[in-house]
Amino acid sequence: MVRIAGVDIPSEKRLDIALTYLYGIGRSNVAGILKESKIPAEKRVHSLTEEEVNRISKIIEKGYVVEGDLRRQVNDNIKRLIEIRSYRGIRHTKNLPVRGQRTRSNARTKRGKRMTIGAMKKDDRVKLDTVATQPVEGKKQA
Repeated sequence: MVRIAGVDIPSEKRLDIALTYLYGIGRSNVAGILKESKIPAEKRVHSLTEEEVNRISKIIEKGYVVEGDLRRQVNDNIKRLIEIRSYRGIRHTKNLPVRGQRTRSNARTKRGKRMTIGAMKKDDRVKLDTVATQPVEGKKQA
């Protein structure tokens, strides 16, 4: 099994697909990496030589931010947005969509399972209000 940037790459897959297993490397980045390393995209990972693996890892190391560094960078950016209390930071803290998506009917992934909140009858609301305003035993009121 080939290991690039601390990640085990699946050995039976084509090289252009297998490299996308690295966080921060997508299909368009893979094309540039393979062009620079002069390795055909349809080659299988298990048929790579040690020298070809080293070439790919050096290109990724010097030209791309991947895996742990990229994850840390993304988390730092989110923390910065939260600290400066920007609109996007507030949306992150409330666990709501950040990029302008609607939340009235969608955003189930972000907001979680549906919770039905119904209207209360008048006498139920009165009971709740009286329980909330009664003093708690053992505490002095000022």
